[in-house]
Amino acid sequence: MKNAYYVYIVTNKYDKVFYIGVTNDIQRRIFEHKGGLIKSFSKKYNLTKLVYFEEYTNISDAIKREKQLKNWHRDWKIKMIKQKNNNFKDLLEN
Repeated sequence: MKNAYYVYIVTNKYDKVFYIGVTNDIQRRIFEHKGGLIKSFSKKYNLTKLVYFEEYTNISDAIKREKQLKNWHRDWKIKMIKQKNNNFKDLLEN
């Protein structure tokens, strides 16, 4: 089984606040966000909707990309998300 690491962006139902994270299990991590199991920024702002992710085979590359995206301007993030998910739909609905 290959190693997979994900850089992901979750938002709230209004698409106003973004959280960027990295994980090796995207389904588990989003389940944690949706269930409010992570007592942090994402729970405070009810960030439960997965709107973007990228897959990497190297954790160092994933972490580097996460840090890069966290330094981007909001408009750049929105443009990037819209290129793959124009309507900001939840990529892991249900």
